[in-house]
Amino acid sequence: MSRPLLLPALRLVLLTVAATAVVFAATALLPGDAGEVRGAGRASEGELADERHRLGLDLPAPVRYLDWLSGAVRGDLGRSLVSGRAVTGRFAERLPATAVLVAFALALTALLTTAALTVAFLRGGRGGAAATGIAAIPQSVHAAVLGTVFAGILGWLPAVSLLPPGGSPLDAPEALVLPAVTLALPSAAYATALLRGTLLDTLRRPHVGDARMRGLPPGLVLLRHVVPFLLVPAARVTALVAGGLMAGTALVETVFGYPGTGSLLVSAVAVRDIPVVQAAALPPIVVLLLCMLVADRLDVRPSGRAPDLRVAAVGVRA
Repeated sequence: MSRPLLLPALRLVLLTVAATAVVFAATALLPGDAGEVRGAGRASEGELADERHRLGLDLPAPVRYLDWLSGAVRGDLGRSLVSGRAVTGRFAERLPATAVLVAFALALTALLTTAALTVAFLRGGRGGAAATGIAAIPQSVHAAVLGTVFAGILGWLPAVSLLPPGGSPLDAPEALVLPAVTLALPSAAYATALLRGTLLDTLRRPHVGDARMRGLPPGLVLLRHVVPFLLVPAARVTALVAGGLMAGTALVETVFGYPGTGSLLVSAVAVRDIPVVQAAALPPIVVLLLCMLVADRLDVRPSGRAPDLRVAAVGVRA
C-alpha cells in the first residue's frame, strides 16, 4: 500500500479503536450492570457478586476492553451478558435491515437535494432560508411530526415499522418510508444548505452569464455550465451525509420500532449489555470514519478545476 493510502488507513484504524474505547467506557460508567439485570432485583449481594464474577464484570474496565478488542480483531464479538447468545448472530440478523434503511435514505436524500438545488438554480440561487431552517430542526421533531401526520392523522403508513418474521425490509417497503424520510429530510436540507454557496458562486461566473445571454435553455445551462462545478463538492457532501445517516439510525429505529442495529444499540445500553453495545456501535463508527476519510480525500482539488472548487470543499468541511 502506498504511503498516501497507508497513513489514512492507519488513522482510520486508530480512530476506530479510540471510538470503541470511548463507547465501552461510557457504557461501563453508567449505573448498574448486566449482573443486576440477570438478577432481576431478587438476587442477594452474594449472588450478585458470584454472577458478576461469572460474567467477568469484576475485572478492571481496561482489562475487559482489551479482552473484547482482542476477540473483535479475530472476528469474535463475544456473548451477550444478558441472554448468553453469540453477539455475532444477533448483529448479523440486524445489520441487513439497517443497511437497506441507510441506502434507501441516502437515495432519497440525493433526490431531495437535487430537486432543491434545481429549484434554487431556477430562482437564481434564492431560497436558502428554508433549507437552513429544516436542517436546524432536531431529528426527534421530524420523527414526531411525520409519524403524527402520516401514521396518526392520515393513516397512510404504519406507525411501527415491523418486518415480517425472518423477512427483509424489501418484503415490507411501507415499513421503510417513515424511518427513511425522517433520516433523509434533515440530511437533504443540510446538504442543500452546504451546496447552495457553491451554486451561487457558479452562477456568478462569466461563462454562466454568457450562456444565458445567448439564450440557451435553463436546463442546458444547468447541465453544461453549472453541474460540472458542483460535482466535487457534491461528492464530498454525499460522503459526509452517508456517515451521518448511519450514525443517526439509533433514534429513528427506536422511535419507529425498526429492527436494525440502531435499536439494538439502544436496547443493549438500557441493560448494560456491553458486548452487544460494542457490536452495534461498530457500523456507525466505521461508516462515519470511512466516509470522513473519503471526504478528506475528495478535498484535494483536481488539476484543471477552477480554484473555487477547493474553497467550496473546505467550506463544506467547516
